[in-house]
Amino acid sequence: MNGRALVIGGGIAGVSAAYALAPHFDVILLERESTLAYHTTGRSAAQYIENYGVPAVRALTRASHGFLSDPPDDLADHPLLSPCAVMMIARPDQTQQLEAALIAEGGGAEMKRLEPKDALELCPILRPEYLGGALLEEDGADIDVAALHQAFVRGIRKHGGEIRTDAGVSSLEATTGGWRAASSGDVVEADLVINAGGAWGDQIAGLAGIPPVGLVPKRRTAFMVTAPAGLEDSPMIVDIDEQFYFKRDGQQILCSPAEEVPSEPCDARPREIDIAIAIDRINDATTLGIRSVKSSWTGLRTFVADQAPVVGEAPDHPGFFWLVGQGGTGIQTAASLGSVMAALVTGTRLPEGIGPEVIDDISPHRLFRTPREATP
Repeated sequence: MNGRALVIGGGIAGVSAAYALAPHFDVILLERESTLAYHTTGRSAAQYIENYGVPAVRALTRASHGFLSDPPDDLADHPLLSPCAVMMIARPDQTQQLEAALIAEGGGAEMKRLEPKDALELCPILRPEYLGGALLEEDGADIDVAALHQAFVRGIRKHGGEIRTDAGVSSLEATTGGWRAASSGDVVEADLVINAGGAWGDQIAGLAGIPPVGLVPKRRTAFMVTAPAGLEDSPMIVDIDEQFYFKRDGQQILCSPAEEVPSEPCDARPREIDIAIAIDRINDATTLGIRSVKSSWTGLRTFVADQAPVVGEAPDHPGFFWLVGQGGTGIQTAASLGSVMAALVTGTRLPEGIGPEVIDDISPHRLFRTPREATP
């Protein structure tokens, strides 16, 4: 063991990092809520999409595929992935965006350009007059978020790691050679800290006097409606400009306006206007004729300005590591980000497919460079 690692946050980022660090450190994970994954992770409708996000995110997604497709036998009781293609659709006035998406494909799964008639065969509820074309990523998949999160939790406990709930951090300070955190009347001493606090990440850093990285939580709402017959094999449908999406989920359809509305860190709740906007857009594009909603929820997806995660040691604060800013890709990149974190902390080998350019793109140091330093 290399000492003690304190992980703050019990969402998918925190448990993935704790799992990857547990073979090397005495790990303690602190979660302020009474249950793990209460906020964004627990409200995620995650999809594995290689052609999504900035280049660093796409590389991290590909590097996570091995764990997602073949997790260790003792960590998952059933497959974490189930096939579900992703089809991006465009109105006639949006077809240029389809071409731009094809150009940006580089390195990811193959995307096929589809004519409207081909898209209608895959999703017959689309309106023919709405479609100008589509792109299909056949290698997409649904991710069992709960099972993935539980796999990391099992791995933490297998290696003797400790998980505490109802354990919010009220103070955090550097000590000689380490860190000290106050949590629910207890004091935790550690050699290093992993800040996986999601929307609260800047606030956690502020407890220790560490400059913020500029996290912006953004709302994302989803809701369920009754599914008609005949959609069992339909791909997930995404508007090319991310104005809405929907996908089959058992006997229902999960829908979203795909909004990105800035918010303070909070326990987000759905707004009627966001659901109404999504219903209007989806009804324009399909024959679903949505009139009522069975259930709804809202989570916060947290970003920094360049849309890449923030992963690595804080400048001028040895032993404090950021693991935040995953936006809407935290589930599909979790496995590789946990491994990246362990590699950065221990100085061991990075995951396959993750090179120095990716590490530079996600390093917190990039956010504090002067314009001259940032110029290649």
